Amino acid sequence: MAQPKPGAAGSDGEGSTFQQFLEFVPDAIIGVGGDGRILLVNRRAEALFGFDRDEMVGHDLNLLVPERFHDIHPRHRANYFEKPRPRPMGSGLELFAVRRDGSQFPVEISLSSIEWHGQAITAAAVRDISGRAESEREKTLEDQLQHSRRLESVGQLAGGIAHDFNNILGVIMNYAEFVADELAPDSSAHDDVEEIRRAAERAAALTRQLLIFSRREVVKPEVLQLAELVGEVENLLQRALGERIELRVAIERDVASIEADRGQIEQVLVNLAVNARDALPEGGMLLIEAENVVLDEEYADVHPDTVPGRYVRLMVSDTGTGMSQKTVDRAFEPFYTTKDDGTGLGLATAYGIVTGAGGRIDIYSEVGFGTTVKIHLPATGAKPVTKRPAGQERQVGSGEVVLVVEDEPDVKRMVERILTKAGYSVIGATRGAEAVKLLDAADQRVDLLLTDVIMPEMLGTDLVERGRAAHPGLRVVYMSGYSHEVLAPKALTENGAFIEKPFNAGKLLETVRELLDSPVG
Repeated sequence: MAQPKPGAAGSDGEGSTFQQFLEFVPDAIIGVGGDGRILLVNRRAEALFGFDRDEMVGHDLNLLVPERFHDIHPRHRANYFEKPRPRPMGSGLELFAVRRDGSQFPVEISLSSIEWHGQAITAAAVRDISGRAESEREKTLEDQLQHSRRLESVGQLAGGIAHDFNNILGVIMNYAEFVADELAPDSSAHDDVEEIRRAAERAAALTRQLLIFSRREVVKPEVLQLAELVGEVENLLQRALGERIELRVAIERDVASIEADRGQIEQVLVNLAVNARDALPEGGMLLIEAENVVLDEEYADVHPDTVPGRYVRLMVSDTGTGMSQKTVDRAFEPFYTTKDDGTGLGLATAYGIVTGAGGRIDIYSEVGFGTTVKIHLPATGAKPVTKRPAGQERQVGSGEVVLVVEDEPDVKRMVERILTKAGYSVIGATRGAEAVKLLDAADQRVDLLLTDVIMPEMLGTDLVERGRAAHPGLRVVYMSGYSHEVLAPKALTENGAFIEKPFNAGKLLETVRELLDSPVG
């Protein structure tokens, strides 16, 4: 049988009727083989892309794909050839193509699998949608702003509830320890109290996720190298995925460092791994990649919450069931879940962590073709600092006077009891004005001020400013469930130590002892 004309349907094998149909359909038609080579084009494709037919046929499809998609496109193509199914035009995907002159333009693409000259190929109908791109862009920007406002409102509500709930959990956790200390180790009640304490700790973990989402959780940023961080948690991620899911990591050592909270970035990776596990009930693959990128002004125009500059792009992709566009649109909302036993906080927490670190997070997904989560975090030229392990500090007091200022009576009594039992002399106040009077009293010595930050009438930071005016060497420990962003910038650096609510007795005593033993600044 004679060979068909390159790029045509073939006048001898497939029939001239199909050839005529191919040449006169209004959309550009591109036929691609399993190796990514272009085998078939029509007249409209020549006009749309600016290439002659002979310049496209036999070349890799990346000729028509923007360079930023060259790495991920072969993976999507392989998934489609493995499980071919029709994909209609306008599936909600953000797709782009590139012309011969290098200009890029938005497109819609429908896919179908056909047999052509004895082999299965993918036929793509490509439609230029530049004409409606500008109006859709304006609508998208408005939708993004509304979505951000909705998430911010939900975050403020969730953060406020979580902060108040943390005070309650701190009381439950520590009073459970008080009771446990009074019981015999072999007492059945001792086990019951331990269950209460563990339940409170689980509740505190959930509350922490709400605070992360609302950006009110205390963060400890440091310079991190992603290749090293992912390597350290790789075994943990594999355990979260299970034996049926293959974990692949492809991160080059030259990827720039980022500045973020180590524990929070680890939590993002674990949350995404758990989501991938749930989307891969029959097994599959999870791929973690990272690369250096520059987000330019053009990118920032489309994503108005992005500051142009150097970023590290972290991509977490799975070959799972994927999500509908409706699900993707709500994926970052707290408590929204499609799982029977889900909390709906995994992706919401990831959103709070990434945006709190100055980055952005996006989801690209299609039902049946897996999900890719793209995270952009600002790059830094700083180098990671190797920290020396902290030594064991003496945690008992020697009669030092601690002024406790806390507007929640239950929390105040709990803190006073912990410090008194440890050997400190404790005086207390529920308001800043009351604490100022105690600090100004001529016959009252105060070795350390332990104060909540967010209080009515007078903030803890204002109290410290008043107190230090009269006592320049006053040592201060702040306590709060809110993020450092809510506090004055110097509160966590120059003005003393900080302890995150809810805390247990050990953490409180360690912080107090360490500060009392430090030189007066």
